[in-house]
Amino acid sequence: MKNALSLILIIYSIFIIGCDTTLRPARGIENEIIVFADSTEFEELKVSLEQVFEREIETPQPEKIFELKRVNYSDFQKYRAIKNLIFIAPFNSDHEMAKFIKNSLDSTATVQIKNKEVSYILKKDLWAIGQLVLLLTSPTLSELEFELVKNGNKLSYAFQKASDARLLTTIYNARYEQKNVEAKLLRDYGWMIYVQADFTLAMNRSDEKFVWLRRSPNSDMERWIFIHWIDDASPSMLNRDAIMSIRNKLTEKFYQTSDDKYFVTIADSIINTTEINFNNRYAIYSQGLWRTTDKYMGGPFVSYTFYDEKTGRIYMVDGSIYAPKYYKRNLIQQVDVILQSFLTESEISTERKESLFEAIDD
Repeated sequence: MKNALSLILIIYSIFIIGCDTTLRPARGIENEIIVFADSTEFEELKVSLEQVFEREIETPQPEKIFELKRVNYSDFQKYRAIKNLIFIAPFNSDHEMAKFIKNSLDSTATVQIKNKEVSYILKKDLWAIGQLVLLLTSPTLSELEFELVKNGNKLSYAFQKASDARLLTTIYNARYEQKNVEAKLLRDYGWMIYVQADFTLAMNRSDEKFVWLRRSPNSDMERWIFIHWIDDASPSMLNRDAIMSIRNKLTEKFYQTSDDKYFVTIADSIINTTEINFNNRYAIYSQGLWRTTDKYMGGPFVSYTFYDEKTGRIYMVDGSIYAPKYYKRNLIQQVDVILQSFLTESEISTERKESLFEAIDD
């Protein structure tokens, strides 16, 4: 019931300034969230806000997914077109931020918030294209903090998906797309993934059901993507232990050093797994660290493992980064976004298939 009410609010609640029909692209730092909040209240909520939005990933140095920056409501015009915005205040406060929130809601939303039926509204493209705005409120400060923590996973996920969508618009470029490679994979295996111009098809093993796409080999900024599938599989394989075992077996066989003495493995069993929706399928999202068995190289990886009912296959779509001299948060997100372009044949339109198959050059 609460989810339904949240959706109603997203559709019908109105912000006082409203939407513009001549919006420009949102600006600002991709992983920065601007927080409009009273300074005193922000300090009281700071720990909870950081727990929700400033979660860290190991790369292997800890890097924050987002960083928060509090500003005063008086600076609204300066920040209104920023990519990520949060407006937060208890409904019973009487400062400018609370007044803004109250004036931003219609009568129905106001009643629902007072009755504690909903606590947040997410709005896309409000003052800029690609922008995500969160309005978060509850009657009291303590109730507000409770709702923030309770809905933390949903809220952080919303900002991450908005960031992914923005990044996709910069990554995808039809002019530099390797349609011939995409078409061959679709023709031969019944799936495709977006292949940028600077990726090479490093390995194509139909007998092992393993494809490896590689960017900038033997450099200080490598990116690896592999796709592996298991025919006649069971959804029961979608668990953390099975995923770790499958990945380690694959990297031991295919991710080896040039002298074949060492190979890639999950570093000290460090892997975080989360249940997610991947292209309308139940999937296990994995994020962790890899290293070579000689401990000379290492870096972060992300992976999606899911069961496809139409083909009876388990798919593992996996991306890794090796960039020892660079911050890796943005690099791993770029690889993640490419992984999310994965589609099975049944998800691809006839028109797109025809366009791809025209590009096959063999």
